[in-house]
This record gives sequence, C-alpha cells and structure tokens, in this order.
Amino acid sequence: MNDELAALRDEFPGFRIWREIIGDRTRYIARSAHPGTSPHTLVTEDAGELRAALGEDAGQQAVTAPFDTSAPNIARVYNYWLGGKDHHAADRQAADSVLTDFPEVTLVARANREFVTRAIRHVSAQGIVQFIDIGAGLPASPAVHEAAQEITADARVAYVDNDPLVLAHARALLAGDPGVAVVNGDMREPEAILDSRVLRGFINLDQPVCILLASVLHFLPADQADRTVALLRKRMSPGSYLIISAGTSTGTDPQLIRCLQSAYADAAPVTGRTADEIAAWFEGFSLARPGLVDVWAWRPSGPQRLPRPEVSRARFLAGVGRKLPLVPSWQP
Repeated sequence: MNDELAALRDEFPGFRIWREIIGDRTRYIARSAHPGTSPHTLVTEDAGELRAALGEDAGQQAVTAPFDTSAPNIARVYNYWLGGKDHHAADRQAADSVLTDFPEVTLVARANREFVTRAIRHVSAQGIVQFIDIGAGLPASPAVHEAAQEITADARVAYVDNDPLVLAHARALLAGDPGVAVVNGDMREPEAILDSRVLRGFINLDQPVCILLASVLHFLPADQADRTVALLRKRMSPGSYLIISAGTSTGTDPQLIRCLQSAYADAAPVTGRTADEIAAWFEGFSLARPGLVDVWAWRPSGPQRLPRPEVSRARFLAGVGRKLPLVPSWQP
C-alpha cells in the first residue's frame, strides 16, 4: 500500500480513504464514516491537499441545516414545481397553496431552470471552465456540470449548499465525476465559502470563474442579499461571470409575494426586490445581451422552449454579467 495513503488513514481514522487510478490520472478520495460531518466527501489529485482539507478547523465549517420533513423546504418545494420526486407532504402543501391562486408559478420555475441551462452554456462558450453554484438546490436535468461539460469536457463545478438532502445528492454526483466538488456552505457567509479549503483546492479564484446565484437571493433580507453579492463580486477576477435570477416586485402581483411569504414562513423570508435593485447586483459588470430581462426572454432557443404566457402575475428577472477588466487610473 502507498505510504502516503497509509499515513492519511492513520491521521484521519474517521474517514475511509482510498486512491483511484483512471488512465494517467490519480485521485485521492476521503469519505466520512459519520454522515453529519462536513466536509463529508473530498476528492483531490494531491495527497497533501487532501490532508490540509481534512485537517481544516471544525470551527470554520458551515453548519448543516437540520433535516426536517414536517416543514416546507426551499429546495424541495422548487423540486415539486419542476416535477421532481424529492419532496414531502409539507412541501407539497406549501407549493399547492401558492398554485391555487397563481398556477403560473410552475411555468416560471421551469422557465428559470431553462434559463440557467442556457446561461451556463453561454458562459462555457466564452471559455470559462470553473463554476460555483451557490444555493445549488436539488439536481435537475441537465445539471450545471452536465451543461458546462457539453461545451468543455474538463469544466469543473463546485456545488455549494447547507441543506443535507442537497448535499447528499451532490455527493452522489461527486462519486462519479472528477469535475464535481461539494462544499457545505451558507450563502449568507460568502467569504467562508470562497475561503473553504475544499473550494480553494478545486477552484482557482485567481482565474476567471462563473458564480451562479439562481433563484436564491430573494430568500434573504435585502441588506443581506446585497452584502452577499457585493462580497462575491469583489473576490471575482476580471473576466469572471455572474449569473443571477430572482423574483422581482416590479410587475409582480403583491398578493403573490404575500402568498409566497406565507408558504415559506417556516423556511425563509421572501423579499421582493425592484428591477433596479436587482440590476444593481451587476455593478461593475457588463451585461450580456439582452440585459436584465424576464427569464422567458433571455436568449430563448430550441423547438421545445416553454411558451410565454400572455399574462403573468409572477415576474422573475435574469441576467448574465462579465466582470470588467481593471483599468489603471490615468496619470498626467
């Protein structure tokens, strides 16, 4: 047995550690024997990097949200609207309470998911190979890494969430794809996400990266959402891309916002932001055409694209921005 591998096993008895050799690539994998541990699974090509990640101070690790099926859950409600199967009675009840008066919400959710796929493909086509999906949610088809790898086979995607069900699904993806990493992180703590040893060992923040915040920012109070985006923008290298979609109060029936707030009362706040407030999240970024628009209208393509309803009381805005290069100040 490799001496380095034996040493790792001796140092971290709470993890099952092994080495895989695929063609000319070698990778080390560590999987916790305790499901609640974060990180639960780590994959890296460097044994030293694995040792550093496993030795990360537990006080710096994100707290995984409790698994509770008695109250609605953001990821599971969204999964229900998309036609998925990972939901429980409380999730269905909350989702249906919204659909009773606003059935178009299902179409909006599906349109948002299709926007994400188109946006990922667009960014991949610009040469970006690193992606961070914050508030990843439950997998939908195609998943972010699948959409990116359609364009660039060696694209890497870090899925970030603190929902135990989401993390479990993401780790299942990780087991079969070296281009996937899983970070237990809370979008309210963006610096902790970017400073995570797991993420830093997988994503090079000194190079352009794409950060994805799809259908998550409206689940934060306004000041917290603004802070999260501002900190992420600051840490992104020039040439990086930011993908955002979010519900807006501009043009949305106020009753729908109240209905969503009631449905998610036990899970998270729901904050309606104006179109101008959402546009401000792209400060310092150049928006790709057609700019900040309804999810339906962001480069719709393909014969199977969803029809846009003639009248919608639910507006969801979407945009893709590229961080502008630093321009030296003029000197006389």
